[in-house]
Amino acid sequence: MARSDRIDAVLRGAVERGEVPGVVAMAAGDGGVCYEGAFGWRELPAGPRMTLDTVFRIASMTKAITSVAALRLVEHGKLSLDGPVPDIDPALTAPQVLDGFDAAGRPVLRPARRPITLRHLLTHTAGFSYEAWNPDMLRYVAATGTPATATGKRAALRLPLAFDPGERWEYGINIDWVGRIVEEIAGEPLDIHLRRHILAPLGMGDTGFVTTAEQRARQAAIHQRNGAGALEAQPLEVPFAPEFYAGGGGLYSTAGDYLTFLRMLMNGGTYNGVEILGRETVARLGENHIGGLQAGIMKTTTPARSNDVDFFPNAPVRWGLAALINLAPGPHGRSPGSLAWAGLFNTYYWLDPARRIAAVIMTQILPFADHRAVALYGEFERAVYDTMSAS
Repeated sequence: MARSDRIDAVLRGAVERGEVPGVVAMAAGDGGVCYEGAFGWRELPAGPRMTLDTVFRIASMTKAITSVAALRLVEHGKLSLDGPVPDIDPALTAPQVLDGFDAAGRPVLRPARRPITLRHLLTHTAGFSYEAWNPDMLRYVAATGTPATATGKRAALRLPLAFDPGERWEYGINIDWVGRIVEEIAGEPLDIHLRRHILAPLGMGDTGFVTTAEQRARQAAIHQRNGAGALEAQPLEVPFAPEFYAGGGGLYSTAGDYLTFLRMLMNGGTYNGVEILGRETVARLGENHIGGLQAGIMKTTTPARSNDVDFFPNAPVRWGLAALINLAPGPHGRSPGSLAWAGLFNTYYWLDPARRIAAVIMTQILPFADHRAVALYGEFERAVYDTMSAS
């Protein structure tokens, strides 16, 4: 079997069985890109076919890019990992902890016991949460009329903490706040800062918070399953001007662009002679920064948006300064110490520094952690390791 045939068969089979509408996947090693494939449709039932340059909403895969932007500012002495965060908003510098609700259903708040640091934000230990995975925050948002993050309103970020900083890991709006900090410290909007210092230097021309007309014509539609389990395309989102660009989830990108970003990290912060981060910072990014706290487990409050999430059941998982870290070998081939995360619409990546493999797999389905998409992610990973081992 030719080197790519095994991976092609995995991806093509998932499309033919109706498990995903379409998929683009790529992998790279030290020698460069070693696999790329596109199968299925951007929009069912018979929309344009998936191509390698299809544009995806990558949602929380944005987080790693925003985190790298913040770490650049740490390198340059403009931010501190462990000092109090810059005084840009009371929600950060005078945080309140949600302690429950009174008999009338009103939120009960108290001051946080310690200040929030950039390290807390980067590691999701600051206390911020998402209402999609936190029932108390879902209730708080309903009780107070706080706008949803998707509205792009700054008020959406002014949520109380679910716990005191440093006491737990919980996935939340932390990196949206990191994006706001980057804007304030750099003195320019996040989209411009990312483009100037990360995206343009890496040649990631299809990555940004706003798509051009040409990029929108290459964009894949989000799909959801109907009552019979069949995938149905939803209309493309309506563009609007947000009050802030969501550093935690607002980017569009392609598989090729994102693989370039991962290759930069795999190469110690430099790609094609362009240094984005120093080698020591990249090494620190990939270390466990939450001690013995368990990461990566999220119980849904909103099944239409997300299933329950636990990519490494019964295994120790931690968080670095930009991504999830598995401490034990993964079930599909990745080494201990690999980095990974995903986007709400079922886009996934991993970076295995020990085996020198970086890979992305992208489709567009809601809810997050779609069981068939996650299964395909695992099959793709296994096929990548098997083919690279055989080469």
